[in-house]
Amino acid sequence: MYGTDVNMNDLTPKRIVEELDKYIVGQDQAKRAVAVALRNRYRKRQLPEDLRDEVIPKNILMIGPTGVGKTEIARRLAGLTSAPFIKVEATKFTEVGYVGRDVDSMVRDLAQTSYRLVEAEKMAEIADEARERAIDRIVDIIQPMPRSRRRVAEQEGRTEAIRQALGSIFGGATHPTPAPAPAPEEPEEDGKLEERHQRIRARLREQVKSGIKDDDRIQIQVEQSRTPLMQVFSPQGMEEMAMDLQNTLGNMVQGRKKDRTVSVKEARDILQQEEARAMIDHDSVVREAVERAEQDGIIFIDEMDKIAGREGGHGPEVSREGVQRDLLPIIEGSTVATKYGPVKTDHVLFIGAGAFNVSKPSDMIPELQGRLPIRVELENLSEADFQRILTEPKNALIRQYTALLATEGVTLDFGDGAVAELSRIAAQVNERSENIGARRLHTIMERMLELVSFDAPDLPDKTVRITPEYVRERLEDIAGDQDLSRYIL
Repeated sequence: MYGTDVNMNDLTPKRIVEELDKYIVGQDQAKRAVAVALRNRYRKRQLPEDLRDEVIPKNILMIGPTGVGKTEIARRLAGLTSAPFIKVEATKFTEVGYVGRDVDSMVRDLAQTSYRLVEAEKMAEIADEARERAIDRIVDIIQPMPRSRRRVAEQEGRTEAIRQALGSIFGGATHPTPAPAPAPEEPEEDGKLEERHQRIRARLREQVKSGIKDDDRIQIQVEQSRTPLMQVFSPQGMEEMAMDLQNTLGNMVQGRKKDRTVSVKEARDILQQEEARAMIDHDSVVREAVERAEQDGIIFIDEMDKIAGREGGHGPEVSREGVQRDLLPIIEGSTVATKYGPVKTDHVLFIGAGAFNVSKPSDMIPELQGRLPIRVELENLSEADFQRILTEPKNALIRQYTALLATEGVTLDFGDGAVAELSRIAAQVNERSENIGARRLHTIMERMLELVSFDAPDLPDKTVRITPEYVRERLEDIAGDQDLSRYIL
């Protein structure tokens, strides 16, 4: 489905959980909930059309402390089907009348993400043809065509452009371009020069294609970026106007060319991107992007617990209940105007999340609670979970640090008990200070390998053995001092 190697027919709930298990340790209840939500999208597509639109997604509220995998579950879920995915923090939004972000901006961000996703897929489909065109452009720069042939090519290009323009004006009822008159026969000497020129270009093309000339420097003309150098900031309710202004400024910049001196390898990549963008049908990309955002989009709203509550403070403060009420129409289903056209949120899957250690889900207004009917509670991570996180997932931390230092020729050798000692200290620090879940492992690993990472290029012995004693030597003093660990770990 949609540019992924995994077929949606094969993504049963059990298979989805298996895929999530490759990256996330534990949290089986949350995995099952999102797996069912994703499978229901496939089931909905099999329904008759009159019933299909009546089935709305069952939004989910994840409850659990920071660092236990809430965001990662949602992100990996979207990655399974190449679904448009964005993460927003509820605390960024303010109710109408206050300076801040409008809740509609999350849908505009989703549409933007969807467009980039579809555009990248379309460009990948024509990558080979775009690469060939880029190589031709590089050959033209290094070894231009003879002047006579160049004039003929330019004339043919102008004639074709006029024909297409007339076709667009008169509905395509234009006469075919007459075949060019046969060129007069060239003298024998000119024919030999032409043949020699073609041989040189063919040989040069093979060299550019094979990478022999990757390090040569050439000058190319590239389009300037659409993004203006000026950042437009706007108060709430004015984001659409600011977006239109940015697009206008971007269109003014687009189309201008500037010269750049780059290597042939870099030129090949730049020109390939230009050619691919010119070849794809942007109207079809927009249509598919809007449809994908509406039918498969996932919006993850974090820090929901920070806006839970009925009353705000005294004075001119933003009421948390006001933010909740602004979120209601988006989550329930509404139409938001974006630069790609109107986007309906009726079938977007919303996943709310929060620690809820101070407030409770029941503190949210009843209307919002009803829009998040499925609630799953994620468990705190134990010392055993930390051991698994360090070693089991595809992106396990030990695997990451081992690969990073291997680029400097350093080999990390984790001995028996080293991983268990790391997990013990991480769990201990989480208990004594703020519990930040698996994120504590990043802090522990960075602190333990600080000296190795700093001295890696100059180490005489390129093998570093990590033992329980080494872990304790680097971390025990800090972990044992509760006040010091608050600042360092």
